Amino acid sequence: MMGSNSNSDNSGSSTYSSNSSDEMIEHIRKKHNRDEDQKDNAKKRQKGSTVSLPQFNLQKFCYRHNPDIQSPENNTACHKQDLKRFQEVNQKISQLPVKEQSVVHHTISTFTKSNDKIRKLILDGLLTASCFPQLSYIATQVQNMIKIDFISVLPREVSLKILCYLDCQSLCNAAKVCRRWQVMADGDRVWHHMCQQHIDRKCPNCGWGLPLLHMKRAREPQSTCCNNGQSTGKKPVKTPWKVIYRDRFKVESNWRRGHCSIQEFKGHMDGVLALHFNSRLLFTGSYDSTVAIWDLCSGSLIRRLSGHTDGVKALYFDGQKLITGSLDKTIRVWNYMTGECISTYRGHTDSILSVDSYRKIIVSGSADTTVKVWHVESRTCYSLRGHTEWVNCVKLHPKSFLCFSCSDDTTIRMWDIRTNSCLRVFEGHVGQVQKVLPLVIIDIENLVVDEPVEDPEAQHQDQEVEPADDILKENLPYPTHILSCSLDNTIKLWDIKTGKCIRTQFGHVEGVWDIAADNFRIVSGSHDGKVKVWDLQSGKCIHTFQGKCLQQNENQSTDNTNCTYKVSPIACVGIGDSEFFTGDEMGFVKRFRFDTDET
Repeated sequence: MMGSNSNSDNSGSSTYSSNSSDEMIEHIRKKHNRDEDQKDNAKKRQKGSTVSLPQFNLQKFCYRHNPDIQSPENNTACHKQDLKRFQEVNQKISQLPVKEQSVVHHTISTFTKSNDKIRKLILDGLLTASCFPQLSYIATQVQNMIKIDFISVLPREVSLKILCYLDCQSLCNAAKVCRRWQVMADGDRVWHHMCQQHIDRKCPNCGWGLPLLHMKRAREPQSTCCNNGQSTGKKPVKTPWKVIYRDRFKVESNWRRGHCSIQEFKGHMDGVLALHFNSRLLFTGSYDSTVAIWDLCSGSLIRRLSGHTDGVKALYFDGQKLITGSLDKTIRVWNYMTGECISTYRGHTDSILSVDSYRKIIVSGSADTTVKVWHVESRTCYSLRGHTEWVNCVKLHPKSFLCFSCSDDTTIRMWDIRTNSCLRVFEGHVGQVQKVLPLVIIDIENLVVDEPVEDPEAQHQDQEVEPADDILKENLPYPTHILSCSLDNTIKLWDIKTGKCIRTQFGHVEGVWDIAADNFRIVSGSHDGKVKVWDLQSGKCIHTFQGKCLQQNENQSTDNTNCTYKVSPIACVGIGDSEFFTGDEMGFVKRFRFDTDET
């Protein structure tokens, strides 16, 4: 809105003068008056008299005619456009006859010298008297003239706060406006907020979540296995937050599109039963009774651990110690650097099918139907009894002192490892349960679940189940859900508090041997030789990958996407932020990488 006082009027009228020297004189006069006011205020301070506070210029001028906005070097673009437009208008007026020039100058002068009320009346009258072509011309001109560069005008903190509300695409578009916008839109503060909103969690606004990428999350350059920790001699430079976001956005986009590169590891003489990996190493256990250690950077076999007399069915690695469980009924702890077996645990009377560990506690599940808890420091072992068939998997949740186990008896049990008591039994599978995983799902409100089915018998069973508040009554960070797979071809999601199955995922045509999950996805491997990637939130199958064909034609492609022969069953899977692994019964291990540019 135009100002209503004489200062605003003079600033507007001077620009329409045909003589550029008048504009300069008017600008100097205003600057002189401001200097005189400052000197008068300084004298009043010396005399001790009251000094009136200076008024902010936005109270005296409109945005368009504010000298404080026009004077800075980075805000002169709009002012220069106005001056150019004034020159074009004056040039067009000068081409008119003298009488018409006088009329136009008089009209403009009358408008600029009027107060705000009179100006509005004049504009109302002009708009009412205008025809549609003239109104269209006014609308076109006003649309371009009314735009304000708010990012440059507002204080920096306010501008950054506004930019933090934009999504990724809008921020990239804002960086293309001008150099000043680019500096602010590419700033670390804005993109740090974007990373906090999306990395390792799903944004409630856009629904996107980005992988954590453990080895790339630090802003300081990290030495990895690929550069052997060699220093370049240059001063380390922090990675911009926009680059950190970009790397994760690229990986997430590849996950969603199914674009990945595949790397194969072949070194076992028999089927692969278990695998475990970190950022540098891959550990695989096989029916050939050995454990192979692979370098993920080079893809080469580093070491082979021998000592078990039967197949290695279970693996656990925490960065320091490697624990293996075998069909020979023993558990071994290894120094993976030297290949030396540090200790051997014997106690199960049948094959060991699963191991897990936390600090000085080892938990194992066996075909002898028991779960054993080994306390390394006290050299004591406790047996948890309740399953009636093979215990296929055990998983610890250390923060809540819980242990979960699943069995061929089609049940899942939740144990308290402090009291060695069974807290709850989860029933719902109709086939042997092969894997169980405790989960902490943050966005429970948007979690897709199956619609409840009214069943009188089920309601009667629910009444007999002990309420969760009586079981999980301590103030501990319990998992919110558990995930399980079974040879009944299904994957089930369970609610810890109610003990009910809230979602069943169908897709595999044969039994599911293994599953792995993170905050966004589930990877499952089945006896049908297929690997499926599911969305954890919705339960929908995103992609399906084919395993290794047991027989292959000469003309058949190597990717096995259209294999017409029987496919080798997938025995084990593992998932990371930017990759997942599969091991099959032919002894092949595949690595699916989503952090590469290959499509």
